[in-house]
Order: sequence, then C-alpha cells, then structure tokens
Amino acid sequence: MSTTPMEDAIREKLQQTLHPSTLIIRNDSKLHAHHAPMRDNTSTETHFHITVTSPSFAAKTQAARHRMVYAALKEELAREGGIHALQLKTRTAEEEARDQERGTKEKEVEAGE
Repeated sequence: MSTTPMEDAIREKLQQTLHPSTLIIRNDSKLHAHHAPMRDNTSTETHFHITVTSPSFAAKTQAARHRMVYAALKEELAREGGIHALQLKTRTAEEEARDQERGTKEKEVEAGE
C-alpha cells in the first residue's frame, strides 16, 4: 500500500488527462499542518504545488489551464480529507524551454517517474 495515495492519484489523473512531458508534484502539507482548519485533519496530503507541462495547454489562458487541472482532480478536491489547496504552474513545452533559458529551471522530473 502506498504511503502517498493522494499524490499517486494526482499523478495518475494528470498523466491520463493531460499527457504531460513534465510533471512535478510537491507535497507542501507539512508547511500548513499548524493552520486551524488542518489541526484535526488526519490526512498528510492536503496541500500540493504542481508544475505541469502539456501540449494540451497550447493556445489556452492560464485560467483555462487551471480549470483543466481542477477538472481532472475533481474527485480528489471534493473528497473529505482530500486536497485542500493547490498551487499550479501550467505551461507548454515552449514556455518551459523559455523558462529554462531564463535560468528559472526547476528540478525536472519526467512524467512517469
């Protein structure tokens, strides 16, 4: 049994729906455990930072891209003790290349690893 079932579900859903070339998921839940709404929560997977590069984002606004991610994670967001907060960085391959050229390259983790 996985020790990160929510992260695993996020990864699976985003891979299935967005076919990302890059998918980085960081669990920031421990940074928010002291917040009042989280004190009685037994889940250790509530806050995530997700960077996703996908051809599905071409010609879409940031808002539309975020809606695509939220739609893919609808069940995880609605679940009791599920995702409480998401920070999203959504980009196309061209935007990712431009970010890398500018020196803002994040540690890359290829989708599927």
